[in-house]
Amino acid sequence: MPRPTNKLSATAVRNAKPGEKIQRLADGGGLYLEITPAGGRYWRMKYRMHGKEKRLAIGVYPDVGLSDARGARDEARRLLAQNIDPSTAKRLTRQYGAESAASTFQAVGVEWLEQVHQHEVVPEHYQRNKRRLERDAFPILGRRPIAEINAPELLDCLKRIQDRGHLETAHRIKTLCGQVFRYAISKGRAERDPTPDLKGALRSARSGHHAALTDPDQIGPLLRAIDGYGGTPIVIAALKVSPLIFVRPGELRQALWEDIDLEAAEWAFQPSKNAPPLIVPLPTQAVEVLTSLEGLTGRSRYVFPGARSNTRPMSNAAIKAALDTMGFKGQMTAHGFRAMARTVLAERLNFPSEYIEQQLAHSVRDANGRAYNRTQHLEQRREMLQAWADYLDVLKQDTPNVVPIRGRL
Repeated sequence: MPRPTNKLSATAVRNAKPGEKIQRLADGGGLYLEITPAGGRYWRMKYRMHGKEKRLAIGVYPDVGLSDARGARDEARRLLAQNIDPSTAKRLTRQYGAESAASTFQAVGVEWLEQVHQHEVVPEHYQRNKRRLERDAFPILGRRPIAEINAPELLDCLKRIQDRGHLETAHRIKTLCGQVFRYAISKGRAERDPTPDLKGALRSARSGHHAALTDPDQIGPLLRAIDGYGGTPIVIAALKVSPLIFVRPGELRQALWEDIDLEAAEWAFQPSKNAPPLIVPLPTQAVEVLTSLEGLTGRSRYVFPGARSNTRPMSNAAIKAALDTMGFKGQMTAHGFRAMARTVLAERLNFPSEYIEQQLAHSVRDANGRAYNRTQHLEQRREMLQAWADYLDVLKQDTPNVVPIRGRL
């Protein structure tokens, strides 16, 4: 933005006389002195924001002299260069104080991430959402006062993401922005959340189920392919354990040795910070895999450490890449082991849905509306998982019609 050419002098301002009509003496860069017929002299600045002409009230002469008025104009132009409306900044300063005038979307967003979000979700989820805001929202909206951002401006940010072909990300960013706006409202830094105004403004994200094999005739070849897979021992172990206990892929990747008791054949952990604890009974087949793996990764904190460092869990793409390599791309995903177990346990092995749902770490309620404790029905789930593991062994032998009865073939 070029530096304005000043036109007025202190003498010209001092000697300016009122007339029959309002006079405006321009100084440059939008700054002018407005003289009313009654003799009032006011410094104002004309500027444009989002295509709309606006005016900023700077002060009354002689309380605000020419030099101070020019300083205020230069500061306003600096804000405009950052896409910040100087009138809004002034109003926020007057209403909430100087600190809130600096309440940009990025400042509030970072505060929400650190003060709220990271205490509500697991670290991986927090880091993922932090990266989303840093990559897709802060560069566009970050310097704008959060109280000033409206629905069209937010939509413009989201459409940029949508136009890149990342439709699901656009919807996720919209959700995250809504959480930031609501946090700002709770702190008195904004008056409303514009995200509800955007209902239907973005193309609908395609919501599909994770690809999964649920036909026993297809499960057998998958299990045999896993047994013959030539990947790293850690990925092979994760592939073998995944169908046996069908926890969420992120939970399996971040499994800690300190939470696993191989003698008791149990894995007790907290799925997320706010979720109830979950005890996963380990069938004998899972214990065998983990016992062999302990000699390889037992010194690491993680049961399935990453390929580059044992201080971090295995990559979330490792299982998918292995399945794709084995020829199951589009047919099976890491999350698909959950759908596979849920379907077959109910339809083929006839286990009660509450046992299955508890093992999936879903919220299950009884007839009176009480939520089941996820540590309940432990022995029943132990029997169920052993029967399931035995059934998978049968499928690997290509005899899917043999059905185990309560854990016995």
